[in-house]
Amino acid sequence: MKTTRNTFDGLDLLSSAVIILDAESRITYANAAAENLFESSAKALVGHKLEELFLNGSHLSEIFHEAVQHRFADKRLDLTLERAGRESLQVHVIVTALDNPVTPVLIELRENVQQLKLDREERLLDQSQANKELIRNLAHEIKNPLGGIRGAAQLLEFELPERQLKELREYTQVIIKEADRLQTLVDRLLAPHRRPHIVGDVNIHEVCERVRSLIMAEFPTGLTIRRDYDLSVPEFRGDKEQLIQAVLNITHNAAQALSDRMKAGDALITLQTRVARQVTLAKIRYRLALDLHIIDNGPGIPPDIQDRIFYPLVSGREGGSGLGLTLAQTFVQQHMGVIECESRPGCTDFRILIPLP
Repeated sequence: MKTTRNTFDGLDLLSSAVIILDAESRITYANAAAENLFESSAKALVGHKLEELFLNGSHLSEIFHEAVQHRFADKRLDLTLERAGRESLQVHVIVTALDNPVTPVLIELRENVQQLKLDREERLLDQSQANKELIRNLAHEIKNPLGGIRGAAQLLEFELPERQLKELREYTQVIIKEADRLQTLVDRLLAPHRRPHIVGDVNIHEVCERVRSLIMAEFPTGLTIRRDYDLSVPEFRGDKEQLIQAVLNITHNAAQALSDRMKAGDALITLQTRVARQVTLAKIRYRLALDLHIIDNGPGIPPDIQDRIFYPLVSGREGGSGLGLTLAQTFVQQHMGVIECESRPGCTDFRILIPLP
């Protein structure tokens, strides 16, 4: 086995997973990328039949036998490999028949990034639809009794004897003010579903400039907002006010996360526009799409909520409502687009993709 490892050591430099099989379909070699892909060491993989690694490995077994019988020189296909207790692998597989009776087959596996992206978008859309239904139902259920609670508190205050009014008015006012606060929250939850979609010609740079001016007015010191615009981005049909609100919600969150850097004077938000080509959104292929990035150099989104940041009422900031990103995603989806996010300490990148004409 040491000889096999030394013979193929150069394959460890490849970013794609490579395994070599013997005549019995047993793994004799796995490179470093294969160890990462299969989440197992080469030592643990060697000696196992390839089909044993997956719940649906019979298809791989058939392809192996075709390769051994030299029915093809190489074969390429996309597969979903199911694993017990772990997430399935979406991979592009290249099977090569080798002119070697001892190790007759080499298999290269590359994670299918496009398929993973489509699956993630589909989950995001399903999640968003479920969120919208939950929000609407919950908001209406809360809204109805709120008016009664507030009204009852006002009546109680009105009926209090004069000698008790000063002493007890404090409590009735707490009820009234908390009912008003909840009413405001409910109105924000229902806002995207109430307001009509007003469509017109949208210049995304006018949207960005409006947001920039609003943020700079609120955070005048210690923050720089850098423009990196591609002026060739065409206008498109959309609701300008909704898009301003969506970009503003994201940028405002970024500015709030930069409070420590503002004190140091090196807080930075970048508004970047580009044109993306041949983009698939919600399983529809578009020739062109707006590619808008809102990037900050803050501490990053806490890892435990990164997968849930678009859920309603999820916030990484003390006192945050957890509605800003939910509403932003809703507004962008109404434009047939999507918001993606990548975050690590020192760089958080929100990416808005919207189809262009």
